Amino acid sequence: MSLSHTPALVECVPNFSEGRDDDVIAQITNTVETVAGAKLLDVDPGRSTHRTVVTIAGPPAAVVEAAFQAIAKATELIDMRRHQGEHPRMGATDVCPLVPISGITMEETIEWARRLGERIGRELDIPVFLYEHAATSPQRRNLAVIREGEYEGMADKLLLPEWKPDFGPAESRPRSGATAVGARDFLIAYNVNLNTTSTRRATAVAWDVREKGRLKRQGGNPTGKLVRDADGKRVWEPGTLKGVKAIGWYIEEYGITQVSLNITDLTETPVHKVFDEVANKAAARGMRATGSELVGLIPKQSMLDAGRHYLGLQQRSRGVSEAELIKIAVKSMGLDELAAFEPDQKIIEYRLRDVADTPLVHMDLNGFADETASESPAPGGGSVAAYLGALGSSLATMVANLSSHKRGWDDRWEEFSRWAERGQALKDELLGLVDEDTHAFNRIGAAFRLPNKTAVEKKARAEAIAEATRGAIEVPFIVMQRSLQAMDIAEAMARDGLAASVSDAGVGALCARAALRGAYLNVRINAADEKDKTYLEEKLAAAAEMDDEAESREQEILAIVEERIA
Repeated sequence: MSLSHTPALVECVPNFSEGRDDDVIAQITNTVETVAGAKLLDVDPGRSTHRTVVTIAGPPAAVVEAAFQAIAKATELIDMRRHQGEHPRMGATDVCPLVPISGITMEETIEWARRLGERIGRELDIPVFLYEHAATSPQRRNLAVIREGEYEGMADKLLLPEWKPDFGPAESRPRSGATAVGARDFLIAYNVNLNTTSTRRATAVAWDVREKGRLKRQGGNPTGKLVRDADGKRVWEPGTLKGVKAIGWYIEEYGITQVSLNITDLTETPVHKVFDEVANKAAARGMRATGSELVGLIPKQSMLDAGRHYLGLQQRSRGVSEAELIKIAVKSMGLDELAAFEPDQKIIEYRLRDVADTPLVHMDLNGFADETASESPAPGGGSVAAYLGALGSSLATMVANLSSHKRGWDDRWEEFSRWAERGQALKDELLGLVDEDTHAFNRIGAAFRLPNKTAVEKKARAEAIAEATRGAIEVPFIVMQRSLQAMDIAEAMARDGLAASVSDAGVGALCARAALRGAYLNVRINAADEKDKTYLEEKLAAAAEMDDEAESREQEILAIVEERIA
């Protein structure tokens, strides 16, 4: 069991066929904010398109509920019989894609999309088509194909057997139209700045990199005749980046041109790969990429991957903090050239995080010590043990980073970088467990305070107590596991790391050992209320085994430290 895994987060981007009536838009978007856990990140109305793009994010169940409520309100307020706008559309809610952000697979996201589509069809009586990754047939994967004929042609289209909707009625709904629900990859709107005012040259770079490429001409000459295949169709010469669309344009506000890109496949083509490729193609044409601009939000993992990529190019340890990785990414891609890059506003997970959920790790040292010393029973030994584990991992990681950068050890930088990356991951997980241990304690108190009069109430209370008790055992047990893993890093650094820092590796091992021993005490005291004897015996036996191992490991590591100091 892991209580500190990455939480499942999804984004939902419903497009509503109303961009002019602020009151209607507000009524639709206000429904989102009534759903606990769902966060309304953006509302972007367009008057000429007569369309509003809404961005919601959070845990999948909350986001799907919020999306449904917003769609229900749009169905109530928007009459498609009176709708005219520049953007193609087929319903009051034209399209509603779900996008995995973190802690959730595409397959799981598809299942949520299908649940949403089924509910829209059943409860709102709207024809629903599944598209992109959720599509039930190849021809329905492309949204443009589903939407072909738009609202005005949907009545006739629904009569065709091949266009029976996936959910809802197979007949026209004149007021609400039809809706497409899908699951797609995260789309990043990203611009790379060039040191030129020539739109033509920026466009040439865009064609070099975009997946579609450019029309092929004889001899590769830009003015040569178009090459055609045996059927007389024009032949396209693909660009270098898959899942990327791009154009070149001039931005009068900045006095430069940009290559404006949509990245639709971050797995195949991460953002740092896009920047590097645009920079290389621009250089080949006598230009320079001076920086870049992110339009909208980006997943945290994309920024962390970029930071690691550029540190790797420098042959420097990648095992640095999240904040440092993001800083390296911003500076390497020039994301702050045109405006300040604020991670709390631009990284989607940071927009969603709630500091109130992790109050302890956001305290300063004095505050944490004062809170621990107060009359409140939490934070207690469990939270302190987790923090000791984080400190132990941090010290071992520090030695790994120092060793990675040691003069004369250039051929070993990756070896130490890998240790440092492991240490950073353990540190982050143990920091999360600092607050999780206090939450586990509070959940037990909350369970005991539940009503206990009727048979139903007694059953619910007993189940809540059992679940909270199990959590109070599991949290310190995981602290033990991670602290033991931190001792691996401390031992490796004591043996092979920078000699001048061997004492730091020793202190790191001592912290990890203290963390494990402290967590073991918490496992044992919290086990007193566990009713499942089989589970309890297995858990206590495993915990005792880890405690014994840590005791012997501590002595081994300290012996290494003493020998190297001597």
